[in-house]
Amino acid sequence: MALKDTMNKMRGLLGELCHDLEKSERGNKAASQRVRTGSIKFEKTAKLYRKESVAAEKKGGMKKSPAKTKAKAKVKAKPAKKAKSSSTAKKGGMRAKKR
Repeated sequence: MALKDTMNKMRGLLGELCHDLEKSERGNKAASQRVRTGSIKFEKTAKLYRKESVAAEKKGGMKKSPAKTKAKAKVKAKPAKKAKSSSTAKKGGMRAKKR
């Protein structure tokens, strides 16, 4: 199976699972069974997708097109944490005196 075919199959299985899950939530026992069997089918298809996608990456078949790539945002350095304000220290000191 080709990678695109596998992706389409996964989309279809997910759609069926979602539909049956909604029915299952309302108490439909047959839909619950379909969800259980469908999840097993989805698992097998997901494993196949994983194998095919790794193989496609090695061949170079999953290269990003220039139009779809996003510009990388520059990461700014986080400012250093400030020490506790003096008002907090004063409150703590006042509590100590009252005890």
